[in-house]
Amino acid sequence: MKNRKQDVGRMSLPCAVTLLSAGMAGKRDAMTATAMFVSEDPPLVVVSVGKNTFSHDLIEKSGEFVLNVAATGQVKLAKILGATHGAKVDKFKKFRVDVQEAESVSAPLIKGSFSHIECKVISSFPVSHYIVYLAGVTACHMDVKKVPLAWHAMKYFSMDREVK
Repeated sequence: MKNRKQDVGRMSLPCAVTLLSAGMAGKRDAMTATAMFVSEDPPLVVVSVGKNTFSHDLIEKSGEFVLNVAATGQVKLAKILGATHGAKVDKFKKFRVDVQEAESVSAPLIKGSFSHIECKVISSFPVSHYIVYLAGVTACHMDVKKVPLAWHAMKYFSMDREVK
C-alpha cells in the first residue's frame, strides 16, 4: 500500500466508535465523532466536531455533551448518525433512538451503548473545518455485559477478546 498521509485517520489509526449526543432547552442532536482519552487523572477527553453541525451549535451554547461509546449492536445507528446532518431532522425521532436522562449534563444518554461519558467543555480550538474540544468527564456509566465497537480501515470491529 502506498504511504499517504490522508490515510492516517480513515485507514491506519483505529478508534472507538462514539455517538456524541448534545442537547439543551428541548433541542438535541447526535452524531458519530472521533474521541479519545487525554488523561485518566483527572479524566479528560478530546473530541473533534464539524463546525457546520447542529451538535457543534448545541455544544457551543451548552458547554457539554455525552460520548456514548457504541456497542456491537449499534453499527447501523453509527452509520446513519454519521450520514445524516442538519438541525431540521430530529434524529432521535426519525431513527427511534431510545434515550435516558444523564446524571450531570443536559445531553441525553443513548440507550444500548457500551458506556456513557458525560463531559463539560474545558477548552476548544479550531482545526480546519472542525472544533476540537477538551472536556472533563463529570460522570461515566458502563454496561460490562455489552461489547464496545471499534472502527478501523473503514470497517467496524467487535472488541471482545483480549490479546496477550
